[in-house]
Amino acid sequence: MRARIYLPPKSAMQSGLARTQRWMLEYEPERQKLRDPLMGWTGSDDMRQQIHLSFDTKAAAVAYAEAQNIPYDLEIPPARVQKPKLYADNFRADRKENWTH
Repeated sequence: MRARIYLPPKSAMQSGLARTQRWMLEYEPERQKLRDPLMGWTGSDDMRQQIHLSFDTKAAAVAYAEAQNIPYDLEIPPARVQKPKLYADNFRADRKENWTH
């Protein structure tokens, strides 16, 4: 069973980067989820899907996976790019966009 080591992305409901600095190790599912025909609920008998391990560094996560002989896929996130914005640009005389008010 393979594991996935990754940095979690930031939530769409937050503007900050909380809980995105720790590396996560999660197992990939072994089997498909089961659908209950009567109630329509979805379930699984795969207990490893419930395991979510977090590590301070990528090296610690990789070392754990190698020490436990767990095959893993390492997902490196793209670098975050922040575009600097100035409030004064809203009032520039050579503004390209139309005013909205």
